[in-house]
Amino acid sequence: MLKTAENQRLANGWDDGRAKGMSESEKLLYRSNLLGSDKRITNYGGGNTSAKAMETDPLSGEAVEVLWVKGSGGDVGSIRMDGFATLYMDKLNALKGVYRGPEFEDEMVGYLPHCTFNLNPRAASIDTPLHAYVPKKHVDHMHPDAIIAIAASQNSKALTQEIFGDEIGWLPWKRPGYELGLWLETFCRENPNAKGVILESHGLFTWADDARECYELTLRVIQQAMDWFAERTAGVPAFGGAKHQSLPADQRRDVASRLMPAIRGMISGQQAMVGHFDDSDAVLEFVNARNMEPLAALGTSCPDHFLRTKIRPLVVAFDPARPDVDATLAGLADAVAAYRADYAAYYDRCKHPDSPALRDPNAVVYLVPGVGMITFARDKATARISGEFYVNAINVMRGASSVSTYVGLPEQEAFDIEYWLLEEAKLQRMPKPKSLAGRVALVTGGAGGIGSATAERYLAEGACVMLADIDAAALADTGAALAKRHGKDVVRTVAMNVTDETAVAAAYAVMAVEFGGVDILVSNAGIASSAPVEDTSLALWNKNMDILSTGYFLVSRAAFRMMRAQDMGGSIIFVASKNGLAASPNASAYCTAKAAEIHLARCLALEGAEAGIRVNVVNPDAVLRGSKIWSGEWLDQRASTYKTDKEGLEEMYRQRSMLKRSVYPEDIAEAAYFFASDHASKSTGNILNVDAGNVQAFTR
Repeated sequence: MLKTAENQRLANGWDDGRAKGMSESEKLLYRSNLLGSDKRITNYGGGNTSAKAMETDPLSGEAVEVLWVKGSGGDVGSIRMDGFATLYMDKLNALKGVYRGPEFEDEMVGYLPHCTFNLNPRAASIDTPLHAYVPKKHVDHMHPDAIIAIAASQNSKALTQEIFGDEIGWLPWKRPGYELGLWLETFCRENPNAKGVILESHGLFTWADDARECYELTLRVIQQAMDWFAERTAGVPAFGGAKHQSLPADQRRDVASRLMPAIRGMISGQQAMVGHFDDSDAVLEFVNARNMEPLAALGTSCPDHFLRTKIRPLVVAFDPARPDVDATLAGLADAVAAYRADYAAYYDRCKHPDSPALRDPNAVVYLVPGVGMITFARDKATARISGEFYVNAINVMRGASSVSTYVGLPEQEAFDIEYWLLEEAKLQRMPKPKSLAGRVALVTGGAGGIGSATAERYLAEGACVMLADIDAAALADTGAALAKRHGKDVVRTVAMNVTDETAVAAAYAVMAVEFGGVDILVSNAGIASSAPVEDTSLALWNKNMDILSTGYFLVSRAAFRMMRAQDMGGSIIFVASKNGLAASPNASAYCTAKAAEIHLARCLALEGAEAGIRVNVVNPDAVLRGSKIWSGEWLDQRASTYKTDKEGLEEMYRQRSMLKRSVYPEDIAEAAYFFASDHASKSTGNILNVDAGNVQAFTR
C-alpha cells in the first residue's frame, strides 16, 4: 500500500458558499490551493492548473477568451493570483501556423510572450500548450504518487485500462512541450468521452467545463488509483522485504550527525551545501529493503523527481547490524568520488553539441541502511524539498514494483530534461545567491539583544541559524519571531548551557542533523556582575569564568572539531567587551573573564589558520537596548558605580564615548556579519571595537 495514502481518503474541501460569486479565475485559484494542500495529490511545485475564461480586452473592449495557467516556477498550494500567466487563446491557436515540427518545438517557448494578455509579467511555463489545447474550460495536471506508480510500471497502459476503463486514457512518454500539447488535443478529439489521461512516466491530466467538477474529478481519479493499490498490494512485502533493521531513533540521529558534516565537506567545493535528514517510516522501509539498491540504481521516473534529486542517489555503505561509523567515514571519500565519476560519464554519454556545461556532479540524495536519507542542496528549503521528492519516488517504486515492474526514465530522456536548454535558461535567470547562502551559523546567547540581532543579519544574507540559549522561554519566542520573518526552514533553536560539556556536544549534533554542519560560530553567551573586589565571592568569580571563559572554550572546541571534519574552513566570532581591554571599577571578575576570552581567541586564531578557520573578536560597550545583562542587579550596580540612575546611564555612556553616540545590538551584528562574510576572508586574530570610541580600549 502506498504510504502517502495513510489509510485516509482524500478530503473534498470544496465549499460552495465560499466559491459563490467567484470569477472563473478566482475559482481557479481556489481549486489550485485546495489541490496543492495535500501532498498525496501533488508534490511541492509539481503539476499545474488552468482555466479558460472570457475577459475584456484592454484595447478593443471586446470579450476575448483568455487562458489562465500556473506560471513558470510556481506552486499550486501557495500560488496567488499574480502567480498565473494569462494568454490570449486566439493567439495560442495561431501558434500552430508557425510550428515547424518536433525538432523545433523548443523555439515555441519564445512565442509565448507574444500571446500575453494585459501585459501580465508572469512568465508562462513550458506546460502552457498542454493546457491551451485541451478543449475544456478547466484542466488539472497533477503528480500523485499513486498515478505515477501506474505511469512508471512496465505495463502502464494495460494497468490504466484495467483501473479506469475508457474514462482515463493513456499516452506514451513524451517530454513536456509544444508537441505534447498537440498530442493531448488529438487525444481529446479522438476520445470525446474521456475525462483525462495518464502520461507515461509523468502524471495525470483531468478536465471539465466546470471548476468544481474538475476538482472533484481529479480527487476521484486519484482516490480510485489509491484504492486499487491498497487492494492489490495488501500483504505483499514492499521492495522484496526487509534486509536490514532500523537502529533506534537516537542512534539514527547520532550516525547522521557524524556522516553529514563529512559528506557536506566533500560536496561543497563549488558552493557550501545545506543538509536535511529524514528517517520517516517510508524512508526506513526503503533503505532497509532487499531490493533497495537495484531499484535506486534504476533512477526516478517523473521529470519533477530527478530534476530535484538527480537521476539516482548514492547508497552509503553502512551495516546497521554491525554499526561502524568510523569505517563508513573512511570509505566515504572514495564513494563520493566514484559517484562523481559515474555522473560525469553519464554526462559524456548523453551530451549534445549544444548541451550546457557539466553541473555539480555530486549526489543530492544519500541513502543509509538502518538510518535514513540525507539530502544536500544549496539552501535548506531545497534540501528538504529534494528529500520530499525522493519520498515521492520511493512511493512510486513501492507501488510499481508491487504490481508490475518499475521502470525508470530512459537515461537519454532523463539527460535531455536535466540539461534541457530551456531549463538552463531558467537557472540562468535565478537571482544571484546572497552573501551567506549555504552557510550555517550557531549563535550562543541567541535570545538576547545582540544574539537575536546577529541572527537577523545572518538570515537576511541567506544563512541558516541555530540559536542557543539557556533561557528556554526567551529562546522559543526569539526563534518563533525569526522564523516568522525568514521562514521555518532556516531557523532552529536548542536550549544549551555553554558550561555543560555534554550539552554543548549535543547541540552541535542537533545542528549537524538539522543543517549538515557549521560554518560560523558567534560565541555571545554572557553574564555581567559588578562588585568591589572585597565583596566578590569565589562563587561569583567562578561563575564569570565558567560562562565567559570556559563556556567560550567549550563551544569553540566543538566548532573546531566539526569544522575540521568538514574541511571547509570557518569563522568564529567572539563577542567580548571593551572591558576585556580597558579596566573598569567594581567589575574585576567580569573584566578578567573577558580578557581571558580575548586571549583565547588569539590562541585559536593561531591554531585554526592552517585549516582556514578564522577567529576574530567584536568588542561592544554599553549596549543597553535588548540586552538581558543590562537588567536587574547589573543595571542597578553600574548606575550606582557611576553615581547616576537607570534613566541617566545610557546618556552617561553616550557622553563618555568619543563619538557621543549610543551603541545598539544591530551595530554589533554588523561587525559580526563582516567577520563571517567573505569581506573578512583575509582577517583573523583581529579585534574590532564597536564602542563609539574609547581611548582606553585602543588595541596596542
